[in-house]
Amino acid sequence: MQDFLPVTREDMKSRGWDELDFVYVTGDAYVDHPSFGSAIIGRLLESRGYRVGMIPQPDWRKKESIQVFGEPRLGFLVTAGNMDSMVNHYTVSKKHRSTDAYSPGGKMGLRPDRASVVYSNLIRQTYKHTPIILGGIEASLRRMAHYDYWENKVKHSILIDSGADLISYGMGEHSILEIAEACKAGFRSRRSHMWQGRFLKAMISAGFTIRWSFRHLNRYRPIKNLMRTALPFSTETQIHLQQSLWQNLMGTVDM
Repeated sequence: MQDFLPVTREDMKSRGWDELDFVYVTGDAYVDHPSFGSAIIGRLLESRGYRVGMIPQPDWRKKESIQVFGEPRLGFLVTAGNMDSMVNHYTVSKKHRSTDAYSPGGKMGLRPDRASVVYSNLIRQTYKHTPIILGGIEASLRRMAHYDYWENKVKHSILIDSGADLISYGMGEHSILEIAEACKAGFRSRRSHMWQGRFLKAMISAGFTIRWSFRHLNRYRPIKNLMRTALPFSTETQIHLQQSLWQNLMGTVDM
């Protein structure tokens, strides 16, 4: 743990690695310091034996920018950075800021607006089935349906716009280890477990907080029981919510 985490394929090869477990895409410059959340999470995963590489501030106009290390074995970690990208770019009066404190030299324009969504979509264009886990303040604040100040309207969960699979809410130093273990045990993206991602997305978009474990995600049959235990409502209300959520938010899923 004396060297920086890999930021190029050459760095990865110098460690004797042929592939990474996680590729961490961040909207900040890579600074290996505990004031940067991506550095903490990356080092924490490294301390548990996972191979982690960093892609700081990729060029969102080019798909090649997130292909530096190739496809990771377990998944992509995505964050807009220490600040919400919209707050980073605009004042409360919606005027453009002139500097970016989290970019080299304070240079503005090295990350896109709504970076979490843009980075995730960029990844999904190339890697259709690789899990994408969002983290950081931008994703955490948009985990549920929310009012968007910049567009002056209520928007649904960032999971829907981004095409990501999970959000590691808040600080994430505990949840990321459980997520890593789940990925290691075989959890894949919503493309291969379609109902899992859609179920969670629908519930989050509807504003519910659910306590769940990854062992449920490996079972197909108990989904209706899981919905019943997750929703603290009467049976009649549950059935109505189940139907409306399933049809309107999740689409048609073959049971």
